[in-house]
Amino acid sequence: MRNILCPILFLFMLTATHSLKAQETMSDTLSYDIRRAYIVGQSVHRGETIPHIKLPTYYAYAPIIFKSKRQRNEYDRLVRDVKRVLPLAAEIRGIIIETYETLQLLPDDKARERHIDKLEKELKDVYTPKMKKLTLRQGKLLIKLVDRECNQNAYQLIKLFMGSFKAVFYNAFASMFGASLKKSYDPAGDDWMTEQVVVKVLTGQL
Repeated sequence: MRNILCPILFLFMLTATHSLKAQETMSDTLSYDIRRAYIVGQSVHRGETIPHIKLPTYYAYAPIIFKSKRQRNEYDRLVRDVKRVLPLAAEIRGIIIETYETLQLLPDDKARERHIDKLEKELKDVYTPKMKKLTLRQGKLLIKLVDRECNQNAYQLIKLFMGSFKAVFYNAFASMFGASLKKSYDPAGDDWMTEQVVVKVLTGQL
């Protein structure tokens, strides 16, 4: 599983840019750093000028009822994994945006190819050690969270960038480790609990 993380994430970085321009995710409005600076407006009330502050949105969920200690432990592990992986997913999204903007400034396809070749080496040097430190569970979660950030799953991106044969090959390889590159992030379905944890982490509730 770890061996396929780097090429998959690199594909996310290079091919998911077009969806970013059309999508506004919660990450656009929520920050990992809860320390915020506000430009305070003002309002006049009964002749008095008072500060006018727009507070960030607070997301409230019904309490999760755990039926066993095992379920509680699973939740705690999910929280731990999200806290470890989410900043990396956000970092990858930032690289995608930066790469997209850089490629738009280059004069021709040859220059873009040279930039991508250079970037691929740099990304492998930086991210391979990070990928090796992730557990199998965290690796699967990272793929999902990058999908959450970019709005495309790994299979779609590999097919777009490398063709159908490579997409089928990588998906078959991933299936040996119990993963599927075709499975997208589903915040309202299978991944509802992960989505809650992500939102709570982003808003400083966890």
